[in-house]
Amino acid sequence: MAVSENIQNQFVEFITLQAFDDQYIDRQEEKRILEVGIKNGISVEESLSLIRQIASQKGLVVERDAEERAKEYLETAASDGKVDKKEFEKAVTLLKNASKGKIPEDEMKQRLKKMMEDNGWKAKEGGLFGTKWYSAI
Repeated sequence: MAVSENIQNQFVEFITLQAFDDQYIDRQEEKRILEVGIKNGISVEESLSLIRQIASQKGLVVERDAEERAKEYLETAASDGKVDKKEFEKAVTLLKNASKGKIPEDEMKQRLKKMMEDNGWKAKEGGLFGTKWYSAI
């Protein structure tokens, strides 16, 4: 079913409004946008496409995309199944830059740690002069 141009234009304006104050679309805002899209007959896939299109045009940050970039980096870093402190810190920096600093650093580290646990990636820590950097998160 095709959505009228008027509804689609209103939806685009709604997306822009959600990120108006901070130029950032967090997961709750994204969910709200998707719900409004569904109510207006716009599929989830089309809504996600429009969110990314608007974000790209207006320089907005979509939290999900920022996290995906960090996950891709961690996946590469964990090619041997483990991530060291330097690689983890680089992922934190990548997420911080991708999210334009909208996520507090402690929360970023928690999210990345959970991402590692969910994917079965281990942390390289300890050793003779090592620290328990991962356990401290």
